[in-house]
Amino acid sequence: MVPGAAPAIPGMFQNIFPLASGQFGGLPVMPVQAMTQQATRHARRVYVGGLSPSANEQTVATFFSHVMAAIGGNTAGPGDAVVNVYINHEKKFAFVEMRSVEEASNAMSLDGIIFEGAPVKVRRPSDYNPSLAAALGPSQPNPNLNLAAVGLTPGSAGGLEGPDRIFVGGLPYYFTEAQVRELLESFGALRGFDLVKDRETGNSKGYAFCVYQDLSVTDIACAALNGIKMGDKTLTVRRANQGQIQPNPEQESVLLHAQQQIALQRMMLQPGAIGTPPTKVLSLTQVVTEEELVNDEDYEDIMEDMKIECGKFGSLVNVVIPRPNPNGEPVAGVGKVFLEYADTESSTKARAGLNGRKFGGNQVVASFYPEDKFNEGVYDG
Repeated sequence: MVPGAAPAIPGMFQNIFPLASGQFGGLPVMPVQAMTQQATRHARRVYVGGLSPSANEQTVATFFSHVMAAIGGNTAGPGDAVVNVYINHEKKFAFVEMRSVEEASNAMSLDGIIFEGAPVKVRRPSDYNPSLAAALGPSQPNPNLNLAAVGLTPGSAGGLEGPDRIFVGGLPYYFTEAQVRELLESFGALRGFDLVKDRETGNSKGYAFCVYQDLSVTDIACAALNGIKMGDKTLTVRRANQGQIQPNPEQESVLLHAQQQIALQRMMLQPGAIGTPPTKVLSLTQVVTEEELVNDEDYEDIMEDMKIECGKFGSLVNVVIPRPNPNGEPVAGVGKVFLEYADTESSTKARAGLNGRKFGGNQVVASFYPEDKFNEGVYDG
């Protein structure tokens, strides 16, 4: 014994910190449960990407605990499946830690689930070690999970898997499956299509997924359809798993043709537009204010801008912008712009390109105007 040292009391430290063989310097070991948690963390965490800016740790934890319970993915007993969430707000992703390896594997089936109005990516984290994980528990989701309970129905959607799956959000609830499919098929035949519906009511939830037979049109369809105004809604269309990808230059001509093809269908799907034939004249509202039209120079600038911008869609024959009367008497059509094109093909392209665009902070409404009224100089529509 070292001189001056207190005599050891047999069993004292062993009772406080049960010693393991090979322990360095008699230091306490990490509790077994903590060691297990640390060793399995890479297999219990899932990466969730594409989060909205408003997402926080609590909303993510609550959401994933709820959907895990809804699909029957909880295998570690009662309580929440999620034990911890770390969010990187700048890059809009999170690491969601589950209670068990099996529950983390079940969570992998949630790829593409809608969280706060947009699909999110669910992946394994970069530190996931497949060989180590294989010894810790199941590495694949349980095939009997009730994915339909949370709007994920890959089995019945006819091939709605893979990187070319498209998310179509912002659909008006009154759209039928046939109408949505017709819009999407403007770009080609579909390999898979699923309009997500409420299980109890059977009503549309306002979003769908699809996959094209010709995968080369995937990005073209996304670029052409994304941002389109449909009634009081705006479509969000992008790859479900990879975010929005812009078409390459070689696809631009195909994209332009596709936009022209869907223009008529876009109009026909607007409420009240069924059966309304296109005309060669467009009426634009919320483009200019009465104050902007008083000064002659301002008026000429606006007129020139309209001719240049609106002439990009086809042969523009005439532009009429009614001006206010200096005497203060009301003039029909003030605040509107009327465009006359040489043919309905040009006016249709113009309506598709102008409707919903922003001018001076205002969102433009473009609609066809009766040619007979325009020719008679009547601008009260």
